[in-house]
Order: sequence, then structure tokens, then C-alpha cells
Amino acid sequence: MTTPSASMMAINGRIQREGDVVHLVAQRLFDLSDDLGRLGERDEQFPLPHGRGDEFARGNGAPDPRERPKAAAPARDIYVPDLLIDRLKVKSRNFH
Repeated sequence: MTTPSASMMAINGRIQREGDVVHLVAQRLFDLSDDLGRLGERDEQFPLPHGRGDEFARGNGAPDPRERPKAAAPARDIYVPDLLIDRLKVKSRNFH
């Protein structure tokens, strides 16, 4: 009998879906823990396919563009004629 404490299990059954809810209805459970334990005893290599973004496998030696410092915006001289306090234009209000 297979228990939920198995390291690796195979399940024979069907999948039910309704909306966002997905159920796996198991008809038979197989305990594959022994097979998982024997994987480390193999002498041959266990090649894994690399994804397109795996730069280590593809040999791209360029630095990660996300690690480069962002360029600062160029400084600009902006003249605002009303910026000086002695020339501030304030509407006067007469509350009398």
C-alpha cells in the first residue's frame, strides 16, 4: 500500500476541473521511492535540456544588463523668470 509519505509517487487517475478548482481523482497509487533512491547510483550522465535563457550553457559572457547602473538624465539649465522671490507675481486681494 502506498502512503502519502512516499518520496516519489505515480498516480493513475483522472483530472476534474471546474472554474479555478482542479481535482486529481486517483484510481491507483504507485510508490516509486526506491526508484528515486537509485537515481544517485547511476554511472551514466543524466543530461537535462537547457532553456533559451540559460547563459551559462550557451556561453554568453556579456554582463547582465539589469546590473548596469542606470544613466542619469542630463542636467539642463532652465530659466524660469518668476522663480526669484523678489519678482514673485502675487495677485493682491482687497478684503475691505
